Amino acid sequence: MSRASSLPTPDQALPGRDTAMPVPGRHLVSGQPLQPPFPDTLQRALFGMGCFWGAERLFWQQPGVWSTAAGYAGGHTPNPAYDEVCSGLTGHCEVVQVIFDPQQTDYWQLLQLFWANHDPTQGMRQGNDQGTQYRSALYCTSPLQLQLARHSCEQFQKALRRAGFGQITTEIRQAPAFYYAEAWHQQYLARNPDGYCGLRGTGVCLPGQ
Repeated sequence: MSRASSLPTPDQALPGRDTAMPVPGRHLVSGQPLQPPFPDTLQRALFGMGCFWGAERLFWQQPGVWSTAAGYAGGHTPNPAYDEVCSGLTGHCEVVQVIFDPQQTDYWQLLQLFWANHDPTQGMRQGNDQGTQYRSALYCTSPLQLQLARHSCEQFQKALRRAGFGQITTEIRQAPAFYYAEAWHQQYLARNPDGYCGLRGTGVCLPGQ
């Protein structure tokens, strides 16, 4: 595990590679494609909640979620490998790409899952998982998502303060490039149901819109 507590600058980051990480063609649980093109009726969002294994399972269990994938985003290194991300020298965090049907589950419902299932006040860590790759992040793929993400953060901050928690450190911005993680990370807890899951909420929930 990386103990890095600060992000590298672009000139400090590892060079990466031109070749994308090969991943399975289909989601192990839903059977849907992991990679685009996706149906035009679906939407896409990226969530960083610490270790992506448990976070991916959380989202694939949500009704209306069509497909999920573990990956890296928010850094400088193109097509990074897992050990490079863990070094703290890529700037990426572990994220889950969620492809969802807005007619069955809307973005606000996904935000409720996001805020309730990790502690967004911990900076570059989640529990015992320490390092820049474990930071909390909302990477948005539309202006509406960005607006809702910021509004949800304001609302959740109020609820956290009432419960005695500190300042939210979640990174919220327009989605940067998403890089798929290695095949063995994809739907990891479907293949290893007793594997590590680092999800720990605060006991505080985001109210409805």
